[in-house]
Amino acid sequence: MAKFLALLFSFIILASVVFSEVMGGVGHDRIRKEQVKNAQKGMYGQGSLRTSQCPGECTRRCSKTQYHKPCMFFCQKCCRKCLCVPPGFYGNKHVCSCYNNWKTKRGGPKCP
Repeated sequence: MAKFLALLFSFIILASVVFSEVMGGVGHDRIRKEQVKNAQKGMYGQGSLRTSQCPGECTRRCSKTQYHKPCMFFCQKCCRKCLCVPPGFYGNKHVCSCYNNWKTKRGGPKCP
């Protein structure tokens, strides 16, 4: 009986992990398609936001980083200057040229 319960418990855990991976991938694909569609409509790019929208967009952009505070600081600084935040959590800077081209004194990217 104990072996049966252990086997059943293991199966339930395995099934939940597989299910979460499958469903997580579906959600990610849907979000990515929405981002591409919005970029095609011109919803991203320099001047596409108002300064009041920067905190919300930067919260979205920085939500998956382990360096949340510096990400938020520089994202909001860049958003106030460029009035745009690229789609997604990482990359896609080509959509917002000002955000992409603003560099530090050492030549590294200023905006996350």
